[in-house]
Amino acid sequence: MRLFALLGHPLGHSFSPDYFNRKFALENITDARYKLFDIEDINCLKTILEQCPDMCGFTVTIPYKEQIFPFLDECSEQARQVGAVNVVKVKKTPEGLKLSGFNTDVIGFEKSLREYLSPSCRKAIVLGNGGAAKAAIYVLKKLNIDYKVVTRKPSENTMLYEQLTAEDIRNTQLIVNTTPLGMFPNIEQCPPIAYEAITSEHLLFDMVYNPENTCFLKKGREQGATVMNGYKMLVYQADAAWNIWNERD
Repeated sequence: MRLFALLGHPLGHSFSPDYFNRKFALENITDARYKLFDIEDINCLKTILEQCPDMCGFTVTIPYKEQIFPFLDECSEQARQVGAVNVVKVKKTPEGLKLSGFNTDVIGFEKSLREYLSPSCRKAIVLGNGGAAKAAIYVLKKLNIDYKVVTRKPSENTMLYEQLTAEDIRNTQLIVNTTPLGMFPNIEQCPPIAYEAITSEHLLFDMVYNPENTCFLKKGREQGATVMNGYKMLVYQADAAWNIWNERD
């Protein structure tokens, strides 16, 4: 029996087990199971691998997409450029386990974004600067869309929420929330931006998928904006992860 898993903290109600277990049932995949590992320290990974010899691959979520790098034997060039890994393939070799890192958030974000993105969109605001934000930035660069990164704490090449003006919002068609603000159970939270400056010309993309209609998206919809949550992104990245885990080396 092959084991696949999700590592992160906190996990709460996760998309992955339901998705993969449904996939296994629909496609009659009888040699695989999926498990959650809610860990408070990435160093627990070594113990998990020792205790789960049937582990074949796992996905990585908040807050370990950047912390996972030292544990990898290799990673894809794309993941290296992004600076974040959300999928790890585990291979047994004569020398021991070999861990290879990949980033399928890029695939998920780009495919889902393109479904709603206007060709005229040339500017974006990215809320947050974690691993998910890095995937979004990678895609925005690829699409030649200028962007600003907004964070709570000062860091290089970012601006603070209090520095983001209503004019910035009004003049930027795409706003991407990569933070966990508004995620269940804290569904009343949302990024502190000038929602009154949002118009019907805006597209708001929230990487949160639970709840389906986050506070961030509700406020955007009230202003007439087009909105989308992170569900399709998760589906696309999960399918890409499954393909990676099942590729022959």
